[in-house]
Amino acid sequence: MTTKLKFDGGWSATVTDEPLDLVPRLLGTSLIVSPYADRVEREKFLAETFGSQDLLWDLPDVFRFAPSDRQLVGAEFRIPEESASAEDSARLPVQPEVRPGGLRADEVKDFRHEMCTVLCRAPGDALLTCLRDLDVLDEPLEAGIGIAPDVALLVQHGTVVGWSLTDPARYLTTSFATPDPAPPVPATRRLLTECLDLVTTPVVDDLVDGEPAVLARLQAADRALREQREDRHRADALLELIATYVEDYGNR
Repeated sequence: MTTKLKFDGGWSATVTDEPLDLVPRLLGTSLIVSPYADRVEREKFLAETFGSQDLLWDLPDVFRFAPSDRQLVGAEFRIPEESASAEDSARLPVQPEVRPGGLRADEVKDFRHEMCTVLCRAPGDALLTCLRDLDVLDEPLEAGIGIAPDVALLVQHGTVVGWSLTDPARYLTTSFATPDPAPPVPATRRLLTECLDLVTTPVVDDLVDGEPAVLARLQAADRALREQREDRHRADALLELIATYVEDYGNR
């Protein structure tokens, strides 16, 4: 059983039996598992904790720990822009059973943990798996540490090499709000898949190049989300996900 995890730069933490009692929030391509409710609270939270954090244009994964007991109190991740091919996604090692757990830093020290570079998508985007790189696919994963509901850190050779989010549609939200507790409607799930197609490679490259068929897909997704009556809060979240692309390319 994995009890010690290694992060970038030789930093390490011990697995505990206390996962975060926080509901994940998926805002655009950012997954937030932290207690703050707005940007002001976020700045205060970062100032009062230690660990890995983003600074200006430097965007590593965020892991924040309380100085008093060195326990993990929050995390943030970003979905990579590169989607793995279907062939590579099929090579994804079987994820081990997720063990719920928290983290306790081995020392009070800041560090930097690089964000993942590749996204592996399960059919219907029922599971998003983000990996450090495609080399992770060459060997089995040894552990999954469930640091919050449906959020797991993926471990290989004792090192954190990625993370996963189960049922991402459930956690779609806007403006730091708590996600709707009701389950997503089927239309939301379908449109999440379409939006993720549009904002990740290879489709996003065709979008930027002005491919007519892809521009039509973007316009259709935007229209469908605006017209969707059910699950309105999640539809608004997906509109935010594609908003920049609609603004830059939607009227071509």
